[in-house]
Amino acid sequence: MSPERVTVTVEGHEITLSNLEKVLYSATGFTKGEMLDYYANVAPVMLPHLRDRPLTVKRFPDGVETKGFIEKNLPRHAPAWIGTVELPRKGSGRETTTFPLANGVAELIWFVNMAAVEFHTPMWRVDLRRRPKHPDMIVFDLDPGAPATIVECCEVAALLQARLAKDGIELLPKTSGAKGLQLYGRVAGHRFGGDGVNEYAHHVARSVEQQAPDLVVSLMKRSLREKRVLIDWSQNSPAKTTVTPYSLRAVGRPSVSTPVSWHEVEACARSGEGERLRFAPQEVIARVEKDGDLFAPLAG
Repeated sequence: MSPERVTVTVEGHEITLSNLEKVLYSATGFTKGEMLDYYANVAPVMLPHLRDRPLTVKRFPDGVETKGFIEKNLPRHAPAWIGTVELPRKGSGRETTTFPLANGVAELIWFVNMAAVEFHTPMWRVDLRRRPKHPDMIVFDLDPGAPATIVECCEVAALLQARLAKDGIELLPKTSGAKGLQLYGRVAGHRFGGDGVNEYAHHVARSVEQQAPDLVVSLMKRSLREKRVLIDWSQNSPAKTTVTPYSLRAVGRPSVSTPVSWHEVEACARSGEGERLRFAPQEVIARVEKDGDLFAPLAG
């Protein structure tokens, strides 16, 4: 059994890790110590997707079965070596939010030690002066309405892949780590400003809905989602975030938002076996060791 408190040095910074035996996923007995181990191992491929993106975390000090809470502001007790970016709150006059930046392993481990299970980031980065840049990515979050599952999400993913290819945008898939699938594409060269990416994504979602109305819905109204897949285009809003690649999710058993290949997406759609696209932390580490970061084209 590991000690409950241990001080480690990460990138020159001392961090006291605590409550290592705390069970965060009661269904499997997955502990905080195991979560720290997972994030430390996956850090080399996760950090490029976190770098220079204002960070929002979901913390669950008492385990994922509890309510937990979302945290955008860097806590006051955080160490001074964690970088920040101060951004105005939408519609709040002069009020601002001091977002943290997780640009190194030390920052990542500090947040995990604070029971940050989930990491969420926007589709844009900040520049050297900590000012927001134009969005460099587009995302489509595919959310199945029961009895639809991730299998139907894979079918919709193929439609979106073909649609975006017409505009010269290559999409890469990853699991949400919960029920659905997410598709990312690089749009830095398109120089979308403001809500431009959001408007474009909305247009694409509507066009795919018209193409397959029995399978796809683009409106957020929950009553319309039954048996169909919602293409959530709204996460391209500059004010919104999406779960970061390789982040754990606060679901019943440890599950990771995992980059996958188009071959795996096609195999899931063909076989109807949604479990093909559910990955536990150790499985993700093994995948990375074997194949590297499937999202590497989006990391730069």
